[in-house]
Amino acid sequence: MPPMKRANSLDVAQLAGVSRTTVSFVLNNVPGVAISEATRKRVLEAAQSLNYHPNAAGRKLVSGKSRTLGLVLCQSPEQVFADSLLPQVLLGVGQAAMQVGYQVLLRPTETSDPFNYIKTIRENFVDGIVLSGPRQDDPEIIRLYEEGFPVMLMGQLPGSEVPFVDVDASAGAEAATNHLLERGRRRIAIITNAPLTYTSARQRRDGYLHALTSAGIEYDDTLLQEGNFTPESGYQAMMGLLSNGSRPDAVFVASDVVAKGAMLAIKRSGLRIPEDLAIVGFDDIPLAEYFDPPLTTFHLPAYGLGWAAGDRLIRLVQNEGLDDKGVLMQSDLIVRESS
Repeated sequence: MPPMKRANSLDVAQLAGVSRTTVSFVLNNVPGVAISEATRKRVLEAAQSLNYHPNAAGRKLVSGKSRTLGLVLCQSPEQVFADSLLPQVLLGVGQAAMQVGYQVLLRPTETSDPFNYIKTIRENFVDGIVLSGPRQDDPEIIRLYEEGFPVMLMGQLPGSEVPFVDVDASAGAEAATNHLLERGRRRIAIITNAPLTYTSARQRRDGYLHALTSAGIEYDDTLLQEGNFTPESGYQAMMGLLSNGSRPDAVFVASDVVAKGAMLAIKRSGLRIPEDLAIVGFDDIPLAEYFDPPLTTFHLPAYGLGWAAGDRLIRLVQNEGLDDKGVLMQSDLIVRESS
């Protein structure tokens, strides 16, 4: 009699009616990920019925590989330094990689050559990359994907087939803006997290615009300022909004790091938060609840995103395939005193 086939994570996913990423989240008890108790129970029961136990050490390692994953951040080194979510993302990617004996190479891009990460790949330093914060004008990432190189996005490139993990940034931005509308604010400004060449900036702007349109409020382009990842960019953007003659009564800042600078600009202008100007951020960085006042913000599960990106990339590197193109992780608005 031939030996019984050992169950794998795909078998568990199919029996539980979920994705393999969800199975990985549940069985590895990944923190900070929103999974309902019903789904968690279904996965655990499926694993038990199939006698499946994760065995990272037994996962096939492909020979001739560097055993290194690249984490490419589409930001300059200075912007990376200001990124308060990076430690959680890096920890998530690193933990997923470590389970199968891989390491992670962190690579920011250069301001003068934002697509220079391709050199690291062409010189065969890494077996695959997680690219965080894709840009619409990146000519290389699609080319890499079409060549069959293992690529996983944290973020999305609409219109492409490149696999990704993300949150629904448009829905999050819409929820943030609706929160301000529900509190009676009508002249609501936006400061983006990054220039609009970045997909994430466009998604968050689009969610903001959809909320205004749904509320019957006409968009005023003088109420939009672009941030650029740093508190300094938030400070300058907020000062621009306050100096254009008709100040807003609220602002959605599509990054908590950028919001930190915006809040300082509001205070230095002699205004009170939230009495004179309410503010909502995006990301829920660890320090957000310690801002003055504590910042209302849309939570981004950074560790979970990193884990999912690393886990899915390893499947591509090891030719295991993916059961879905993209994973959108659930999240919620965290209401605090700033709004």
